[in-house]
Amino acid sequence: MSHDPIIEPSALSSLPTFRLLDVRDPAAFSSSHATNAVRVPVEVWEEAGKAGETSFENFAYWGRAISELGVDGGVPAVVYDDGRMTEAARVWFILQFFGAKAFILNGGWPAIEGRDDLVGAPRSTGASFSVRPGAGAVGLIDRQTLKASLDTDIRIFDARTTDEFTGKDLRRNARGGHLPGARLLPHARLLNGSRLRPAAELHNLLAQAGFRPGDHVITHCDGGGRAALAAAAAARAGYENVRAYYLSFADWAKDESCAIVRD
Repeated sequence: MSHDPIIEPSALSSLPTFRLLDVRDPAAFSSSHATNAVRVPVEVWEEAGKAGETSFENFAYWGRAISELGVDGGVPAVVYDDGRMTEAARVWFILQFFGAKAFILNGGWPAIEGRDDLVGAPRSTGASFSVRPGAGAVGLIDRQTLKASLDTDIRIFDARTTDEFTGKDLRRNARGGHLPGARLLPHARLLNGSRLRPAAELHNLLAQAGFRPGDHVITHCDGGGRAALAAAAAARAGYENVRAYYLSFADWAKDESCAIVRD
């Protein structure tokens, strides 16, 4: 059964309780945040996910990191950012991968700013989160597994820009272009302003990009955030077999044995 990872601000009242996680920068959080919201140190999480000693295979590290937010198995987490949606999606992906029930707040902070009635559950002290890697609706795939799967029935969802896809924009990579067989659907097209589009619109966009119902979808970008948002979009559109290549193109490009197509 498909699971919509996006929650609308108007739907928060339908949850008996929820934990609010703020993914904005420290200054923005200090200036104003929702009642009982806890800031996620996303800058630390982003680097940790790419470092060998704190990679997603280090279950103890991520169990502690998630526990420090007061997240446990009983209360769903609602994650919001500054409205760009990609950083909230990054945190959502990590949480759900390790088995936490989590949602991305559609529209982010701009959609709830000034709402005094929006109160999250108080931060629980001494919370202990038991990680269950791979328990979420969206899975994780690494470079070697993806490389070995290129000739199978996977469908690669490239959420980068057109210039990145063609190789015109290298960002910080030594090589540019795209993975063999990848389908381009820039993450900006998934959004209407600061809101992820409704399921039907996302389904149509994926269909136009060459995705079919029942496809095994693997998303990537350059560094994880857009890949996570693309995975959330695919899940919202009704795709049930979705994985994110979280380390994404930057990881692929540094391995000379990994094929790249340049237009």
